Amino acid sequence: MDNISYTEENYLKAIYKISENSAAKASTNAIAADMNTSAASVTDMIKRLNEKGLVLYESRRGVSLTEEGARIATALIRKHRLWEVFLVDKLRFSWDEVHDIAEQLEHIKSDELIKRLDTYLAHPKFDPHGDPIPDAEGNFTFRKQAPLAESKVGDKVIVVGVQDHAPAFLQYLDRLHLGLGAELEVLDLHEYDESMKVRLGNTLEETLSRKVCEHLLVQKRQKG
Repeated sequence: MDNISYTEENYLKAIYKISENSAAKASTNAIAADMNTSAASVTDMIKRLNEKGLVLYESRRGVSLTEEGARIATALIRKHRLWEVFLVDKLRFSWDEVHDIAEQLEHIKSDELIKRLDTYLAHPKFDPHGDPIPDAEGNFTFRKQAPLAESKVGDKVIVVGVQDHAPAFLQYLDRLHLGLGAELEVLDLHEYDESMKVRLGNTLEETLSRKVCEHLLVQKRQKG
């Protein structure tokens, strides 16, 4: 669909992500919070998107995407995450710098450019934050992962993603050498504040807050 603005695209992406995370329809208030705007502005936009056949709205039940709305939102997510891979892997931006740049690049309309970008990057399945990149048909690659907070003493895990993309959080992880691929062993769980003592690599020990543990996604390391 060519007659759709950047702002409309951003709304579709916000609705997609809210629905994905909550497994429910997106409420007007949730959309307003995500878009940092008023509920009245959201209502006006929903009416416009509904007229274009991109969303379905039921009073008091929320907003959902039509098939075409979901297709556009998924394509935006694909472009955004491919551009993040390019910025980090090829232009050497750090993972805390790329979100805002990718927000601009995701609105490029050329399907051929994105096709060539995907080929150039060797068809990555995940972006620099560990989020899955949908393929050209909108299919995601999912893997078994869980927040570090769900790990138990003795578990050996590897960091595969983050649930918080805020630059301050990513910079904090960098200072602790807790990027994707970092190997951890859970040494102790502190009942008082629910913090976790971990070993990073073979020697370094660190105590992580409950908040950090909830936002780090990990997989159990293979034995051997």
